[in-house]
Amino acid sequence: MKSRADVVIVGGGVNGCGLAYNLAKRDMDVVVFERDYLTSGATGACGAGIRQQWSTRDNTLLAIDSVKIFEKLSKELGEDIDLRHGGYLIAIHDDKEMQQAEKNVEMQRSLGLKVDILNPQEINDVVPILDVKGMNAIGATFCPTDGHANPFKTTFAYANAAKRCGATIYTHTEVVGIKTQKKQVTEVVTNKGAVKTNIVINAAGVWSKDIAKMVGIKVPNVPIRKEIMVTERLEPMFEAMVISFKDGIYFSQQKEGQIIGGIPIPEQKVGYKTMPTVSFMQHMARVLTRYAPVLKHVNMLRHWTGFYDVTPDARPILGETKDVKGFIHCHGFSGHGFMLSPMVCKLLSDFIVDDKKSEVLESLSLDRFKDKRIEHEMSVVG
Repeated sequence: MKSRADVVIVGGGVNGCGLAYNLAKRDMDVVVFERDYLTSGATGACGAGIRQQWSTRDNTLLAIDSVKIFEKLSKELGEDIDLRHGGYLIAIHDDKEMQQAEKNVEMQRSLGLKVDILNPQEINDVVPILDVKGMNAIGATFCPTDGHANPFKTTFAYANAAKRCGATIYTHTEVVGIKTQKKQVTEVVTNKGAVKTNIVINAAGVWSKDIAKMVGIKVPNVPIRKEIMVTERLEPMFEAMVISFKDGIYFSQQKEGQIIGGIPIPEQKVGYKTMPTVSFMQHMARVLTRYAPVLKHVNMLRHWTGFYDVTPDARPILGETKDVKGFIHCHGFSGHGFMLSPMVCKLLSDFIVDDKKSEVLESLSLDRFKDKRIEHEMSVVG
């Protein structure tokens, strides 16, 4: 194991590997520690969606800029990440949701996003299989440049490119301690050895709280189990991701033909629970077939769990803490780390290499909870 590095990253998901690449290509000596295998956390369990429709300006900006990076990523990394623009159709069920949607769209358009509010008759023009009455929709918003990419291919493309740039990635290596001196990071200790460094990036997903404790920092994140399923392959029927904030459902058809989607179970609880539930399958089947009756006789092939790393305002925690110099937060994405990762990695890399500040990093600092500068993200599924 290396004895020293400029930067140590804890976590081998899309953000950890994306940060490794962004920093290594700028001549930083980078080490990544992943306690299991790359994509073994939330990245490998996610629904692969890329959405720019948010209620907060920060998330919208991160998402818009991330899409611009996603569009060039296959060429830049030398590996196809399976990006496709099928759009996101977000169902609107009542007047309160319509008011929020109108507010969201006004803000999104002000940032240059192409997004429209559809009436009920226009919904089937985008997703023909939907039963608009069955899903109780009075309208929807639609952004055609939203879409999908493959989280596995994206993460491994980042990792491979990072290694070509000189980064070192250790899998099956658990971080067990972080040493500090005079409130400055000095060393990362693992179960296989230690690496001296002055910069640690905490990108450990739902285990970020444990990593932060190692330097005496308390973060407000909580782990929430999420369940997701995939069906047998079908003929192409629709391209958009369909989601509902009210019902908590999301589903899309992948390019290979399978339907992938998820929904919170009624008895959802906080905690590190990994066992899939029968109630999820029952609830998902009921709601999915209400939205798309044509899927009533389709076979569900696989069902798994993952975790949302949820913050009190459903927005990520990014940047350096004031409590410990050199300790960088990159967690709390509340289920949206994959879709925001390209721009998050760029902003944090610019901060680390060039000490470049940004309004987004300032707004999403951990300190916002101390200062009560909290703006809740309303556009969250589940």
